[in-house]
Amino acid sequence: MPSDLARLWRLPTTRRKGRPAGLDVDLVVSAAVDLADRDGFAAVSLQKVAATLGFTKMAMYRHVGSWDELIELMADAAIGPAPDLGDAAPDEWRVGLTRWASELRAVLALHPWLAPTPDIGPARGPNTIAWMDVLLRVLRGTGLDWNEKLSVLLALTTHVRQAGTTTPRLIDMLLPHPGRDDSPRRRRPVPAALVGPDRFPEASKLFAATACTAEIHDPQRAFEVGLELILDGVAARIAAARR
Repeated sequence: MPSDLARLWRLPTTRRKGRPAGLDVDLVVSAAVDLADRDGFAAVSLQKVAATLGFTKMAMYRHVGSWDELIELMADAAIGPAPDLGDAAPDEWRVGLTRWASELRAVLALHPWLAPTPDIGPARGPNTIAWMDVLLRVLRGTGLDWNEKLSVLLALTTHVRQAGTTTPRLIDMLLPHPGRDDSPRRRRPVPAALVGPDRFPEASKLFAATACTAEIHDPQRAFEVGLELILDGVAARIAAARR
């Protein structure tokens, strides 16, 4: 068993000579997650985690083999245990997927750094795989094959992550809104006058829109609309699989 996988699954490992007493993987990961929650992912480093715990950076390497391993450990710890959605009937898959996506979004809201954290490979952690298993159980009996189920997983995960990162930035870029800090340090929205109909026939309508402004500014509404579009596509694929 590779040592990094053993640590990820908290399997017993041979104690290394000289490993400081009172320090373990859970303490290192918990400190790193707390640091990211408080100061953002960019603030996390093995040096800072070590300082938080009162140990040296070299002591960290006795419990976490590399920076990439720490990222994987942090992500699996932060996402936490998978939600219990029960055993949904085959025709209740839409409700199940909606709940799954909403639960994941809630987790990302608690750990804002988690959504934009770079992927370092396929899911390997127990919590991450448990979330995958819950979604696959929702799709059980739908008639979708494994490739289609994995595509649903990827589409929903991507949508939830984007809803926590790209969507707010896009909303902020497109339209002004009350209460925003318009200091020179911020990137101000493009004035509608610059987005003319001759060059941008459709985008100009969006920039000139006023009736839909409130809805566009609502991240929850943007999330729900995107989710509905994905689920409509899943419904069409399930219908085709059952024919």
